[in-house]
Amino acid sequence: MNAQQIQDLIHAGIPGAEARVIGEDGVHFEATIISEAFQGKLPLARHRLVYATLGTLMGNEIHALALRTLTPQEAQASN
Repeated sequence: MNAQQIQDLIHAGIPGAEARVIGEDGVHFEATIISEAFQGKLPLARHRLVYATLGTLMGNEIHALALRTLTPQEAQASN
């Protein structure tokens, strides 16, 4: 598993999302995801949405995934 594969899975599972995934060791990753799908959701619900796109890879091929989940408005405000 590599960062690009995870990024592609997130794009497929959350249409219209912008995702940037990094991770050099093949099991520990960090992702920043920007999506309208996060609008009105608490952080835990946002993370569950991402985990659902990755399915059984979480805890297996992907040992750890640190998430930063933002709406487009939140992302713009943080710049």
